[in-house]
Parts: sequence; structure tokens; C-alpha cells
Amino acid sequence: MKKNLRNDLFVISKLINDKEKILDVGCGTGNLLDFLLKTKKADCRGIEISQSGVNECVKKGLSVIQGDANYDLDDYPNNAFSTVILSQTIQAMIFPDVVIKNLIRIGRRAIISFPNFGYWKVRRDLLVGGKMPKNNILPYEWFDTPNIHLCSSKDFQIFCEKNKIIIEKFICLSEKGNQMKTNYFSNLFAYQVIFCVSKKKKVDKNKLC
Repeated sequence: MKKNLRNDLFVISKLINDKEKILDVGCGTGNLLDFLLKTKKADCRGIEISQSGVNECVKKGLSVIQGDANYDLDDYPNNAFSTVILSQTIQAMIFPDVVIKNLIRIGRRAIISFPNFGYWKVRRDLLVGGKMPKNNILPYEWFDTPNIHLCSSKDFQIFCEKNKIIIEKFICLSEKGNQMKTNYFSNLFAYQVIFCVSKKKKVDKNKLC
């Protein structure tokens, strides 16, 4: 069953507890949802922009609707899910800041993965070749890429700090998909990254001594 999952999706699956209520945003053909349903008995829902992806999900018996995360997440109520997942999609969002804030509004936590634009080979290609980099998870030409808001792991960490978002877990993956130790040089050597984030709880001043 694992063979149908990308490496980052399998790592994400290990962060999910049994019987969680999950929303996978940009769920594609539903491989992660199908895996979580069968291995974690999770209550799985999905939203996917492509009709072909929705059709594949429905064939698997998954509860998935067609929608655009840039706009349709506004319709979900607060804390409707225990975990909301957005994998390899944030860089293609028109309003990534709004999407991230919606993720942690409708879920008690959000798990977000994306290609790290601070990776050393990306820097090398820009510095030496003078061209926009291409690799397995950034395969497009500059003129036809859906990836319009590329960022590095450091960019994301700064965004979270400025917006008072808690980073509960930070995971780095190598180019082969293996999990790496996180350290000062993670932004340079991580090929892709996974963040588990949540909103900072407001303090009730009436309860303070």
C-alpha cells in the first residue's frame, strides 16, 4: 500500500494518529487519504481542484469535493478537523498567506510540505547557470510553471514567527526522500520540508493572577 505514496506523504502519514478527522487540501487522486483510511481508520475528507482527480478519489470511495483552496476554504467552520494537510501545493497558491491561516483555523493543526527553494542545487543553478532551476519536484519551465510563490524553509519559519504561528514539528527530506536531521544548515541541504503548525492560543486575561 505504501508503494502508491510519495516519500513526503508517507512521512506525513506517520504524523497522523488513529481515527483522526482529516482534510487533505489539493488531495490529487487521493492516495494519501486512501492510505490513512485503511491504516489509521481516519475520517477522511478532501478538496481537489481538478475534476479528473476528484473522479479518481470517488472511484476509491473517498469523500472528496471539487474546489479551489484559494477561495473555498473560507466556507469551512473553525476547528472542523483535527488535522488539515497541504502537500506540495502551497507554492502554487495565489494567496498562500490566506490559505495557511485558513488551514490552522479549520484544523487544530496543519501539516504543510513543499520543495525547499533554499536547497543548495537550486542556489547553484541560479548562481552558475543563471537560469531558473529544474528538478524532480520543480520540473517546469519559467513560463509554464504553476509554482508562483516559491519559498525556502527559512522563509516559512519567518512567516510563522511574524504571524504568531506555532511550529510544532519541522522535518527535512533529502533528494532521495530520506528523513534528515534538522540543524543550522537545513535550509541549505533539505530538498523538501514538512512543517506541522498550529495557531497560538489566545490568553484569557481574566484567568491570569
